[in-house]
Amino acid sequence: MRRRLLRALPLVILAAMLALRVVDPGPIRQIRDITFDTYQRLQPRAYDPTVPVKIVDIDDASLARLGQWPWPRTLLARLVDRLAEMGAAAIAFDIVFAEPDRTSPALVLPFWPPSPEVEALRRHVSELPSHDAILAAAFARARVVTGFVLTHGAATAVPAVKGTFAHAGDDPGPFVAAFEGAVVNLPELEAAALGNGAVNALPEQDQVIRRVPLVFRMGDTLYPSLAAEALRVAQGARTHIIKSSGASGETAFGERTGLNSVRVGDVPVSTDANGRLVMRYTGSVPERYIPAWQVLEPDFLADRVAGQIVFIGTSAPGLYDLRSTPLNPVTPGVEIHAQVIEQILTGEFLRRPDFAVVVELAYMLGFGLVLVYALPRIGALWSMILGAAAGGAAIAGSWTAYDTVGWLLDPVYPSFMVLLVFVATVALSYLRSEMEKRQVREAFGRYLSPVVVERLASDPSRLTLGGELRTMTVMFADIRGFTSIAERFKDDPQGLTTLINRFLTPMTEAVLAHNGTIDKYIGDCLMAFWNAPLDDPQQAANACRAALAVFEALDRLNAELAAEAPAAGSGRPIRLAMGVGISTGSCVVGNMGSRQRFDYSVLGDPVNLASRLEGQTKTYGVGTVVGEATRTLAPEFAALELDLIAVKGKREAVRVYGLLGPPSVAEDPAFRALAERHGAMLAAFRGQRWAEARELLHGCAALEPKLATLYELYRTRVDHYERHPPGPDWDGVFVAETK
Repeated sequence: MRRRLLRALPLVILAAMLALRVVDPGPIRQIRDITFDTYQRLQPRAYDPTVPVKIVDIDDASLARLGQWPWPRTLLARLVDRLAEMGAAAIAFDIVFAEPDRTSPALVLPFWPPSPEVEALRRHVSELPSHDAILAAAFARARVVTGFVLTHGAATAVPAVKGTFAHAGDDPGPFVAAFEGAVVNLPELEAAALGNGAVNALPEQDQVIRRVPLVFRMGDTLYPSLAAEALRVAQGARTHIIKSSGASGETAFGERTGLNSVRVGDVPVSTDANGRLVMRYTGSVPERYIPAWQVLEPDFLADRVAGQIVFIGTSAPGLYDLRSTPLNPVTPGVEIHAQVIEQILTGEFLRRPDFAVVVELAYMLGFGLVLVYALPRIGALWSMILGAAAGGAAIAGSWTAYDTVGWLLDPVYPSFMVLLVFVATVALSYLRSEMEKRQVREAFGRYLSPVVVERLASDPSRLTLGGELRTMTVMFADIRGFTSIAERFKDDPQGLTTLINRFLTPMTEAVLAHNGTIDKYIGDCLMAFWNAPLDDPQQAANACRAALAVFEALDRLNAELAAEAPAAGSGRPIRLAMGVGISTGSCVVGNMGSRQRFDYSVLGDPVNLASRLEGQTKTYGVGTVVGEATRTLAPEFAALELDLIAVKGKREAVRVYGLLGPPSVAEDPAFRALAERHGAMLAAFRGQRWAEARELLHGCAALEPKLATLYELYRTRVDHYERHPPGPDWDGVFVAETK
């Protein structure tokens, strides 16, 4: 029965995954898109400066030199004439001129206050051409492509058709993006232009533009995109040719699968079924842009735009034409039009081949059946290796297809399938083994530590001596002055035991709350470690959080003891003080002891160092001393370097730090000021600049009176070294003579 269940559940999951792939819901498509975005970030299209596409940019510098937007259309006419004179192959506007220019003479005159002089001018002004007419004349002298915006509102205007469409195969109309209305240019401008294209960018649900349509539809009329129309005008072509399913040479097995390509003049463009170009972006390249003000300068070199397809648009943030792409969350919209033509001319296309879904389903089914058959027979380790190989093969194959031929094959579904089949099998095995684990817990739970019990329950073969090498963070927390406290209980050993238990209980809770493992209790001392038996990527930070938490717990315990003292008639209340040492490094962790009795513990130099650092808390007058490795792994906490110290029993010096607070304290301006002055003090001290060090010590002590012990220690050292200079080869190391 169990074997049947073991086989049935993975098969059910595999069938569900295959069905899910056929349905292809939106969230899974988004994950697939994000995967392909990652590919582009890893290997974007290389910018080719020889591709004849440039952007004349209405940037902030141009606005500063030529005036705020919108510019008078006489200025834009100068810009068009200048580009035409220098031989631009096409000039495409990523701007819609939907309203008359308000700076035209006839439109400005009514705003002037009435006067005889104004009345005298009225007749002469009415004879002057409008700025729109001047711009239209400039359009007529150049190879201009205007842009319009398609909308989903009521049809109030119809864009002019400049280039015709022809198609082979099925009608492309049902497949391309459809709109009901449009915002168009003034008729005189539209009539003067050689081309007219839609500027619409259609982002995905996450507002990222991954696919750019080359063809749109309004009613029954097809319209090109601005980029496609600019490419047509640059070639002097008349027609866009659409190739759809059912066309000669296209295999669709009798199905209406949509568009396959769009030929713009002499240039074929591979598209998806909806007539969209799947973008393969480059990063933002300054060479692509020419500031508009430079074009109007007398010394501007004509060869910078000669023979180029020039887009006129804006990168100025204040004009709000910014889009999001897989490579850049803030990309000028005009750059996307330019990159469309660059990609077309370089021939570096991305596409989902027609057979992509078939390949993905076949891969899932084949590998899925292999996994379903193999997992119950080869065990967890080899199952994991096989699953990782299957997922890795899917990702590697997908990347290779992207890198070599620009195919977008989905690695997400196969990876999910491998993961879910593996998880289902492991879950069933887990249920079967739970009874065995429960027996182990019941047998040993009363005698061994919970950590050891859990490890034995998960793997009974661990009932042997041995360990593993890991990077560990170790903490020692010890009561200061315990001997004098114990003397107060010399006639009450039960009271001393109760006090120690009251101390160790909240300390233990603080450690466990921050993913620590209690190694042992040594009288009034607690030893804990992190990153075993389970991996903890935040081991150093968790140890620092635990250290701060144990002091908070100690403050609460001292408050309780102070409140209990009058009722107990014990006179002066007991106040506990504590020191904490933390060190990080390579340790051996595992079952330590004898064949008759062992415990899960840790050995290594960081253990000894943590113990020594705890002892040095009295020397420096701080609650917690951490080693350099710990500080490096948890740099966000508020800490100050204390010393270069060779602790007792070690020859090599270590850099030690005082842990003073959480990351919020580290961001406090007062602490930053203290840290800066403290660092300067240490630099002066180690540089043997004694007078400077003494002055800085005074300032540090004023900024943080709680560190008076530390600064008094350094003041004593400064006094000593002034009288007895350490010599030029002194390295600033303090050798501790006590633990």
